[in-house]
Amino acid sequence: MVQLDLDDIESIEETTVTVRSYRHRTTIPSKIFRLLNLTQGDRLRWIALKDGSVLVMKLKDTGPSTETVIEENPVHPPTEII
Repeated sequence: MVQLDLDDIESIEETTVTVRSYRHRTTIPSKIFRLLNLTQGDRLRWIALKDGSVLVMKLKDTGPSTETVIEENPVHPPTEII
């Protein structure tokens, strides 16, 4: 299990998964959307850990290359969805 320091938590939100055919969707809570400064077309990286925890991070576009890197933001660490 991922250990979190309560002082590092910015927000805790919950959503519901919607399954339609082959699509599996969830809504990003508005507070998290604003916290990550997301806009149309932004990409997210989902990292599943062996303990069942999932980390979600906004990717930063590096330009014309198809390679992306994780945006470093010490004020807002990766969001964990349990």
